[in-house]
Amino acid sequence: MIVITVNNENDIADSIPELWGMLNDEQRLYLKDNAEIRNYNKNELIYEENQLPSHIFALIEGKVKVYKSGASGRSQIIRFIKPTGLFGFRAAFSGEDYTTSASAFEESTLCVIPVDVIKSIICQNTKVAVLFIKTLASMLGDADLLTVNLTQKHVRARVADSLLAMKEKYGVEEDGMTLCLNTSREDLANTSSMTTNNAIRTLSALASEKVIELDGKKIRIVDEKRLQLIASRG
Repeated sequence: MIVITVNNENDIADSIPELWGMLNDEQRLYLKDNAEIRNYNKNELIYEENQLPSHIFALIEGKVKVYKSGASGRSQIIRFIKPTGLFGFRAAFSGEDYTTSASAFEESTLCVIPVDVIKSIICQNTKVAVLFIKTLASMLGDADLLTVNLTQKHVRARVADSLLAMKEKYGVEEDGMTLCLNTSREDLANTSSMTTNNAIRTLSALASEKVIELDGKKIRIVDEKRLQLIASRG
């Protein structure tokens, strides 16, 4: 991890545009004076399960996964973080240790803000409080949907869901089909709650049906409508 000194407000404003727009000049200066820009290498840990929260995070560039350790050493990927997305604050607000871990999926740049700084701003600014309430409510809805999908959907539908979620989070390359995420089969399995072998077989089947194309770690969604149909049928 490399810590970069914040030289101007644009470094912070660009990383948290929605939050920044709600602050007055005094609050912006306070945030700027206390925030850091940090670079993380691929697979570098950002925070760890059972660790006491001290900061919240906003993704500027790169990709981040949030995951939870499971049985037999396997992990369940809970969510991927979008650029400018805030994360790592639920445990801080509830007064708990982290129940998940987060790591850089590739080389990533984050804005890192002390929890006490955010709490102080929330006490002064109800708009910021509402922003975090809305974000938490959205996360709760996503968690409910993930629970239903992982417990009730078949393997094919879970893989389809994961591929569509990756497209929504990170988009596609210039060809309009290739996911902007070079994911390993293990990571896809951990996203879809299945073994790596099941993920490989399912991807191969979808490729043979011309729904997707595989090129190493790159995945192209060739027939998105059919992929959506597979996901919706469960």
